[in-house]
Amino acid sequence: MSPLPGTYDELPEISGAETDVARVIAESRGKPVFLPESRIDFGKIRSAFSSALHMHQPLIPAGGSDLGTAQVIGNLQHMMEHQNIGDNHNAPVFLWCYKRMGEFIPQLVSEGKEPRIMLEYSGTLFHGLRKMGATDVLDSLKALASNRDYRRCVEWLGAPWGHAVAPSTPVQDYRLHVKAWQQHFAALFGLDALQRVRGFSPSEMALPNHPDIAYAFVKTLVDCGYQWVLVQEHTVEQPEDGMHPRRPHLPHRLVCTNSRGETATLIAIIKTQGSDTKLVAQMQPAYEARSLGRTELAGRSVPPLVTQIADGENGGVMMNEFPGKYMDVMREASHSETPPMNTTEYLEHLFASGIAEQDLPVIQPIFHKLIWERMKPGEGGEKLASVIEQIRRENHRFHMEGGSWTNNISWVRGYESMLKPMEAASSHFYQTVIERGVPTTEPRYRNALFHLLSAETSCYRYWGEGIWTDYGRELCRREEAILKHDF
Repeated sequence: MSPLPGTYDELPEISGAETDVARVIAESRGKPVFLPESRIDFGKIRSAFSSALHMHQPLIPAGGSDLGTAQVIGNLQHMMEHQNIGDNHNAPVFLWCYKRMGEFIPQLVSEGKEPRIMLEYSGTLFHGLRKMGATDVLDSLKALASNRDYRRCVEWLGAPWGHAVAPSTPVQDYRLHVKAWQQHFAALFGLDALQRVRGFSPSEMALPNHPDIAYAFVKTLVDCGYQWVLVQEHTVEQPEDGMHPRRPHLPHRLVCTNSRGETATLIAIIKTQGSDTKLVAQMQPAYEARSLGRTELAGRSVPPLVTQIADGENGGVMMNEFPGKYMDVMREASHSETPPMNTTEYLEHLFASGIAEQDLPVIQPIFHKLIWERMKPGEGGEKLASVIEQIRRENHRFHMEGGSWTNNISWVRGYESMLKPMEAASSHFYQTVIERGVPTTEPRYRNALFHLLSAETSCYRYWGEGIWTDYGRELCRREEAILKHDF
């Protein structure tokens, strides 16, 4: 299959090819993509481990001295051009971090090893790399996505295009992020590479726990063809007792029911422990997996899977120690009783061994047990709002702001200065573009969508106040101006 048609101009290909993408995903649904090329003897291994690298840089209006007219560029480009400021001297190392798996995988394969890695790149990073002329990086990544010698070793994970956090991003926009990433990825690496993308990595590991938003989140992923989602262990609970999962090294079924009684289900892979980059940089999942043995699931003996994800460029350990440690562990673990396995590869082996999706234990977002003890699904949004407020008054730990890689960060409280213009931009886009049925193939649609999705990146909320919120509000202002002028 060829890449998406069209040319990659000043804006990335994030809209207009929805039909092509949906067709390819529908055609590949249910067909294994890693199993035919896997070289793992699943019946003989004791356990396995899966490591993922999350890569992201936002787009910022910093290509010039005046905020109101500056060109929108990647933050990495800004760092490269101003290496005398703060930690910007790390920019060249960051750039290599985005490229280096394209060097490590071929080297290990040439040695007869079976390396594995999962990669998650935000759409804003992809565009920023392209805009700054880092074609060598993208070419290196393309080989990992499509070269038959390497593609069994690398699993690409889907993501929201603009690194938006699901709990506080309007649900209709989050769906636009998911679809935009799929189109952008296909434009860069081809539709055949896209059909191999089966797992989804939420930005900041943020899982909505408001029942209606959680349902919409899972429904979006299912509708867009994803088979599984990565979740943090303390953001989910067992429905029978409200406790965290007792068997985190097995796949689960994430079941989300909304106030109308609708249910959406997706396989969940549980990321254990915290978000310390050192865990992945020092290949902790491999050592944890070596301490585990086969376990029972639905009457069958299966190997557990230890899964971790971390930033792939931040921190001295990741920047400097990861390369040597990764290479050593991949050499040691290849062909061993505890091999590296990417998650979809593991799931395809698991289901081929006789396990069915219905055999997997069930989990749900945190605090859902408290809610469904006081109301029944189908009683509606007003009843849900009343129950939520009642529990909030009684339980100071209870919240509906979602969960992420750390339980002490809210993606809502303290960010009103950014959330309000973001919500206004979202509402205006919906009223002006979506409700009017503006074709997604139109350049003006793509231009407005680009600014909306860029403004919804988590970076503009994570840093609170200052230049980052100024950047976010400026992108919202530009989106509003585009809607007023072009529509």
